[in-house]
Amino acid sequence: MRVTTDRDRCVGSGQCAMLSPDVFDQDDDGLVVVLQERPDAELLEDVHRAADLCPSRTIQVTG
Repeated sequence: MRVTTDRDRCVGSGQCAMLSPDVFDQDDDGLVVVLQERPDAELLEDVHRAADLCPSRTIQVTG
């Protein structure tokens, strides 16, 4: 699994960082930061939930 984001589309809602704090964080402007581009399999469910709940649909999960 590979996690990428489009920071230009991020609206800073923070859903990703709250749902999967091992994979996502927010910078000083509130925009998404990917902490683990290739997270472990046990984080898959949380990462997919974060992607599904992202209001700007900026999170992509591939592989």
